[in-house]
Amino acid sequence: MNSLRYSTILLWIVSALTLAACSGVMGDETASENELACLALTSVPNLTLTSAELVPATESTPQYCYVKGLISPAIAYHVQLPLPENWNGRFLQWGDGGKDGDLDFADHRLAEGYAVANSNTGHDNGSEPESSFGFDNRQAEIDFGYRAVHLTVNAAQTVLKEYYGEGPEYSYFEGCSTGGKQGLTEAQRYPYDFDGIVAGAPVFHYQATNVSHNFMLQKVFRNNFEGNLAFDSDGNGLPDSLTKMKMLEEAVLNQCDAQDGITDGVIDDPLSCDFDAERDLAAMMCAGDVNADDCFTTAQLQTIQDIYAGPYDSKGVSILKGKAFGSEWAWANSNIPHEGNSLFPVNLGYIQNHFNYIFYEKDPGVPPPDVTDLSYSPDKTRTPPEYAWWEFDVDDVTAGLGDLMMSITDATDPDLTRFLIKNGGKLILYHGWCDTSPPPEPTLDYYQDVVSTTFGGNLEAARDRARLFMVPGMGHCRGGPGPNAWDKLPPLVEWVENGNAPDFLVATHSTDGVVDNERPLCPYPERAVYTGPAGGANDPANWVAGNFTCQ
Repeated sequence: MNSLRYSTILLWIVSALTLAACSGVMGDETASENELACLALTSVPNLTLTSAELVPATESTPQYCYVKGLISPAIAYHVQLPLPENWNGRFLQWGDGGKDGDLDFADHRLAEGYAVANSNTGHDNGSEPESSFGFDNRQAEIDFGYRAVHLTVNAAQTVLKEYYGEGPEYSYFEGCSTGGKQGLTEAQRYPYDFDGIVAGAPVFHYQATNVSHNFMLQKVFRNNFEGNLAFDSDGNGLPDSLTKMKMLEEAVLNQCDAQDGITDGVIDDPLSCDFDAERDLAAMMCAGDVNADDCFTTAQLQTIQDIYAGPYDSKGVSILKGKAFGSEWAWANSNIPHEGNSLFPVNLGYIQNHFNYIFYEKDPGVPPPDVTDLSYSPDKTRTPPEYAWWEFDVDDVTAGLGDLMMSITDATDPDLTRFLIKNGGKLILYHGWCDTSPPPEPTLDYYQDVVSTTFGGNLEAARDRARLFMVPGMGHCRGGPGPNAWDKLPPLVEWVENGNAPDFLVATHSTDGVVDNERPLCPYPERAVYTGPAGGANDPANWVAGNFTCQ
């Protein structure tokens, strides 16, 4: 240790002792060495650190040093630092979800020895909920779009060097949804921040995904729920029955479930599913087009076709691909307003004020008081004026009115040469085929674009650096009728540090905490094929990873 650094540490410890004495930490005893080292971080001269404290051990986490800091103007971040003897030499940036606005903990990674950082991406959702942080605030939009994660990495790396006396040997990113987008953003914009990135269900077409939610919700809300797939069975004015959804789900499964040789309620390859709503629901259409609980009207058939197709403008120009066959089990929660979800499906939560604040270059106004009441006329005379999500026109997308925000929030650049080749990084992408938030097929398209752009079309060369796992029967980041649970980070670490690429990932499905299905997830373009006991493909007892082979 050089004399300058030794003198600096002594100065920090003196400062920490003073702070500890003033705060009552020491009492009548000398503070522990670990406590002093943690407290000394508040004296780091080139970071704004607002607190540093030693957190007691719990049943699930060891004792650790917890640091919080601020990056101007409004990025709050924190770092969970294992004690030096518990640190595995690795740094992990933990990804975010939704519109973020809080500090997320990764206690399980801390317990494994990782130093973990996360930020609020530049806003607090307690004061600026959902998308409101972007109201006339371009800086907040930039921080959320790409700046916060990168600067948090910089700050956390500085904290690690000061606390451990050295930087991490390896740096990783792990995230899903918005976190998946953040991972791709880092690979594209800041390719030297990480050695490995695992990005799940990435909302990398960020604006188009929100357009998709809006497009579909307009279909089911408008004209007094004319196109809705829930039915008002008791005449109280609220759609409550989900019979139509069950009918649709069963029709799709009857057509495509068994095409992989196993009847298990999961469509392994939706792209090969030959389902045509107009053809395969013909016998279920309502007589005289009069709405009823056990049939579909022409407006409802159009809704179904539009959800599969994805949003398009008035000239038929596609904005983004739609939901996959086999995802119908999740529509009632994500896309369909009904009494059971108080007319507030999950995707309405994403877009209730998205277009008010973070789509247009100039924000059009504040949302109405009740975003489920389409009979309300937004007040354009107030300051600021009111603007409702149902006023949004998809033609604004193809007219370029959202291009500025797309340049800030989207992560669609397929040229990953700097991250994958120059930096030697590794990328694991995954997406559930039953995802009803960001549609899964665009992630497959993006991977193919990476193969073409970064590797000149050489798939094998691409698989040496980046692998995609499309997960049959998995919803958004988790859940669903297919195997959907596995530890995301260890396969990446094994690949980065030991050169062993993941030839498959073993995922499980559980019911009431008991595993009842296990499969290997295969890297694109392979898929899991049953090779177990002859004639036993439909026996759940044979649904274990060893009975499947990636082919």
